[in-house]
Formats: sequence, C-alpha cells, structure tokens
Amino acid sequence: MAGVEEPESSTDPVELVSGFLDYYRGVILAKLDGLSDDELRRPRLRSGWTPLELLKHLVFMERRWFCWGLLAEDVGDPWGDGLDRWAIVEGDTLVSLSDALTAQGERTREILATVDLTAHAAVGGRFTSEDEAPSGWWICFHVLQEYARHAGHLDIVRELADGRTGES
Repeated sequence: MAGVEEPESSTDPVELVSGFLDYYRGVILAKLDGLSDDELRRPRLRSGWTPLELLKHLVFMERRWFCWGLLAEDVGDPWGDGLDRWAIVEGDTLVSLSDALTAQGERTREILATVDLTAHAAVGGRFTSEDEAPSGWWICFHVLQEYARHAGHLDIVRELADGRTGES
C-alpha cells in the first residue's frame, strides 16, 4: 500500500509492537482514504457496520485496552462506541476519527515506552482483580490481532466499493 510500510526488523520487542501498531493504523487509514462520504457511512456487509463505524470502534478499542485496561485510567466512557453498536454521532467524520486514531496511537507509544509489559495490567479500570488482569504483552498482541482482523474486513469493503484490493 503506497506510503504504508511494515516496520523494520528489530530486536527490541517494544519497538516491534509499536511499529506494527503504527503500521496497522496506517493500513486502516489508507483503506479508508478516497472513499466518498456515502461509502464511509454505507454498510457493505450483511452484519451492517460501516467503514466509519469500524474506524470509531478501533479508536475506542485501543484506548480501552491500553489506557483503561493496562493502566486502569479513568477514561470516562470506555465503551463509547458500544452503546448502540459502533454508532456514529454528529461530528464523527473521517477527519475527526482519523485524528483521534492518530492521537491514541501517540498515547499508546508513550505507554508502551514506559510500562513493564511483562507485568499484569493494573486493577481498578477494566479489570477488577489480579486474577483476570492479563499481562501487558497479552494486551499488545490482542490489540494487534484486532487491527489485523479489521484491516482484512476493510480489504473486503474496499474491493466491494471500488475494486481496490490488497496492497494497492
């Protein structure tokens, strides 16, 4: 995909995870780039979600896992995308949600650079006991798989919208 490249090889696992998260955010945004507002708000699959709703889900998903989950920060409404599925509200646009995804990515990079990912997530946010709190590395890999899975969903939507496939 033009302008989106996988991170370079590294022996630093934090840099690898951060780099692949950046990569998948870029893939998601590249798949949405050039779609009309109608295509961004139009469901293409029987399940009924729209590309803009999926983008909103990813913004909240990353925040939910790293800020609320890993750090137990008070994030207000961690499921802000889930009250009515991934509902788009007034003011949600490709630009506003792309900016939110980029800002969350910057916040995630800060978190990953400062937290011991071998330790378990903090209790008091998403997790109510140490027994249910996964390790930071588990959270990293969970978020990576979320991005990879949804990038694949957008591959299908983009092909249905205008024929663009894969890395093109």
